[in-house]
Amino acid sequence: MTISMSERAINAVKQGLPYAEFEDLRGRLGVSATALAAAISISERTLARRKKEGRFKPDESDRLHRIVRLYRRAVEVLGEDAAAEWLTTPKRFLGGKTPLEFADTEIGAYEIDQALGRLEHGVFA
Repeated sequence: MTISMSERAINAVKQGLPYAEFEDLRGRLGVSATALAAAISISERTLARRKKEGRFKPDESDRLHRIVRLYRRAVEVLGEDAAAEWLTTPKRFLGGKTPLEFADTEIGAYEIDQALGRLEHGVFA
């Protein structure tokens, strides 16, 4: 029996994503640790503890994975060079927030995914 990509992602989240995943995404997005921590609803003190421990808790991992998923989707739609810029630039349709800031909840992340889908199909730029 083969384990699907989704099952692997679920298992990784349940075990807790490694801190290195946070740093990799932070580097790809070109944002501060504080900005990415805010997007996954983690305080700076908690982030410092997770860095020391080397791993996030499952609920934190789930929120981190949400942002990783959106980044991958943005790369798919916009290309690697434009994805980080799009995710970190304020948008009028988000009330001046960046997509990264807006994606700090599952509902917000869904809206960002929908916006990427519209971009992919040329509905708006």
